[in-house]
Amino acid sequence: MKTRYANSFDSDPYIRKLERKEYDKAIKLILDVFNESEAVNYTKEGIEEFYRTVNDDSFICLLEFYGAFIDENLIGVIGFRSKDSHIALFFVDSRFQKQGIGRKLFAHILEKTGLEKITVNSSIYAISFYHKLGFKAADTEKCVNGIRFIPMEYIKNILE
Repeated sequence: MKTRYANSFDSDPYIRKLERKEYDKAIKLILDVFNESEAVNYTKEGIEEFYRTVNDDSFICLLEFYGAFIDENLIGVIGFRSKDSHIALFFVDSRFQKQGIGRKLFAHILEKTGLEKITVNSSIYAISFYHKLGFKAADTEKCVNGIRFIPMEYIKNILE
């Protein structure tokens, strides 16, 4: 049985940019969460495509990764492509979901980049999460290489 952590942490989660040598830990977290939460919504082709993508160094090297940590434990990760302001990978350990970790990672990206618009291809599983962050659907559901997603965009409110 998994341990469920309370909203109050022994130490506050902190966010920092990952070093290249830490990417393997990030990929492991991404695959663990994917297998546990999302793979059930994918076809065999989609699962294989996802695995190919996250194990493709030419794809991964295009991303900046930021991690959420409690003590030295990686509990969340966001992979962001700054050249086109796109979130490519965004996963939080299931034990820490719905506790503000994802929101904190996203806020960090907004703060670091100062961007007014960010895009994401949301999995079906994560649509409500992105809505809570302020994303809106930019198009209808798509399916590419067995991966179903909704293109979404976040446009910063000028009054913020």
